[in-house]
Amino acid sequence: MSSRSARERFPPWFFDRADESSDAEFYAFDRLVTHIDDGAIAAVADLYDELELTGDVLDICSSWISHFRTAPRRLDITGMNAAELAANEMADAWTVRDLNVDPTLPYDDTSFDAVTCCVSVDYLTQPLEVFAEVARVLRPGGVFVCTFSNRCFPTKAIRGWLATDDHGRCSIVATYFDLTDGFGEPVVQLRNPSAPGDPLYAVWARTGTAG
Repeated sequence: MSSRSARERFPPWFFDRADESSDAEFYAFDRLVTHIDDGAIAAVADLYDELELTGDVLDICSSWISHFRTAPRRLDITGMNAAELAANEMADAWTVRDLNVDPTLPYDDTSFDAVTCCVSVDYLTQPLEVFAEVARVLRPGGVFVCTFSNRCFPTKAIRGWLATDDHGRCSIVATYFDLTDGFGEPVVQLRNPSAPGDPLYAVWARTGTAG
């Protein structure tokens, strides 16, 4: 299914935002902060360890920290703010990329064992195109891991995200996977059910295996 036809599964307003001004201007201010609490950050790291993200990894919509306990063999990152990306000590290479303007990824086919997207999937206005690109750059059996909480910049999150609850948001991301050729059945989990602070939700799926 093409991204264009898949997009028609959603209401016309779904990917609109309250603030449609330039994302480059919004993210120009350096934010060397974390956007989820320490418990949720630990839950992200636990998941990355569990999934054994130790090979060649791409972290999209990234910033100054990628939440790995141990750096993978190679870590490429993309994001909106050059200063934040340059401050990421785990990254081997970084590229400024506004995926809402250009949803393509500047990498060859089958370049990575894993792709991660932490607390940013809610800001993607062309998520199906991005997910298709992720599937392209992943190796057979590779995994795309999306993690998120209940925090966001509400003026920059898509209206469809704001119009539902946490369960609905998990369903949105799972639907992105379902509508993207190349991914298997998505896994949906609340990773820290007893946490007193920020909840950490994860949705991930693997590409088809070789042969």
